[in-house]
Amino acid sequence: MKTTIEISDVLLRRAKRLAARRGTTLRAVLEQALRAELEAEARVTTAPPVETHTFGGNGLQAGLTWGDWSALRAYAYEGRGG
Repeated sequence: MKTTIEISDVLLRRAKRLAARRGTTLRAVLEQALRAELEAEARVTTAPPVETHTFGGNGLQAGLTWGDWSALRAYAYEGRGG
């Protein structure tokens, strides 16, 4: 497919020199660079798996529910002057 792009003169000259050093075409250099960038982005946007940790216990104390932050905070600081 043919398309038109605007890039800086300096970048274009560098890409042409790279193509000449490699004995290839400007098109091949640009396609390879674009592929590498797209592959790098795909690797970055894939989030690593979340590690979960568990420990012995019986879950929330009686009377506490998730989202009841004032009660959770009071329990966490109970006996500690909070």
